[in-house]
Amino acid sequence: MRIKKGDLVHILSGKDRGKQGRVIDAHPKDKKVVVENLNIVKRHTKPRPIQNSSRMGTAGMTPGGVIERPAPVHVGNVMVVCPVCNRPTRVGMREKESHGEHVKVRVCKRVDCGEEIDR
Repeated sequence: MRIKKGDLVHILSGKDRGKQGRVIDAHPKDKKVVVENLNIVKRHTKPRPIQNSSRMGTAGMTPGGVIERPAPVHVGNVMVVCPVCNRPTRVGMREKESHGEHVKVRVCKRVDCGEEIDR
């Protein structure tokens, strides 16, 4: 999976198509990412006591009601936005030598750009 936490991504399909946001969380095992303020879903939750919130006094409560939070999006439905050319791009890998070691870096696959995504 070539999308990491903190990347700026462009949504390709779904109800938020065309919008951009930062990746909050990446789940490589499921091939999904959570994008900040996009793919918002509503969850109806009951108020529940917090376990071991404070040993003295009453237990704290998590509020109930309708809670909105971002849901995971499949990585096939997002594209990384290149920080140099500011356009959605496919991601390629290139080996770079630094301090005598070979390091893999992500690069923009646009023909007119080709710059490193990892800075």
